[in-house]
Amino acid sequence: MSVDLYPDAETPIRDDILEHHARALQHIAAPGAWFSGAERVAIAAETRLALECPLCQARKDALSPNAVSGDHTHGGLLSETLVEVIHRITTDPARLSRSWYEGILAAGLTDAAYVEAVSVIIHTISLDTFARGLGIAPRSLPKATDGAPSGYRPASACHNGAYVPVIPPGEESGDEADIYAGMFGANVQQALTLVPDEQRSWFKLVSAQYLASAQMRDFDQEPRAITHAQMEFLAGRISALNQCLY
Repeated sequence: MSVDLYPDAETPIRDDILEHHARALQHIAAPGAWFSGAERVAIAAETRLALECPLCQARKDALSPNAVSGDHTHGGLLSETLVEVIHRITTDPARLSRSWYEGILAAGLTDAAYVEAVSVIIHTISLDTFARGLGIAPRSLPKATDGAPSGYRPASACHNGAYVPVIPPGEESGDEADIYAGMFGANVQQALTLVPDEQRSWFKLVSAQYLASAQMRDFDQEPRAITHAQMEFLAGRISALNQCLY
């Protein structure tokens, strides 16, 4: 699958990126902790539909998203609550609030299911943005893998000030002993730890597309075609355009 993933790309692509993109697509299609493979593929498809949703565009253009009411244009396969999560995270993530998140929980989505949905969304956006950057269409979503969700929730996850429970650095143990392997436990590295396999998959993708954790602070080495400074310049500019808090 890796060889044929981007056959229409005119730009050469590193083998490790091809490997991890193929793996990420299969990860999306596999049963997770709280969603089946079919539900996860539906979340990925809904992530793409959100970009064409008139309600999302109207909210994005408004001074406050709360000033605009209506219904999302969606695929009809997921609950209204999950559709709201997917559309807001995809189209207007800079204005998410704790009250919005608490409303999602009150509507029936669990905190761990929310985290898993976030992971599928960001996997999809990452892959699709890469394809668009190459000037080609996003890849077709894979066929869902059969199987039931595991229902696994790590015992060491706790509230430490974030919206969702996380495994704090220093508290990883047992099956999660590897969760910060090679990483220093920054907030972004903690964010998905309530569903450990999602955190593991995401940072494999991050390591391929950006840098492995150990490389992020090693300014004596330049492992990419551009320098650390050039990467951070691009990241800072894109973050500003996207109104990212970081």
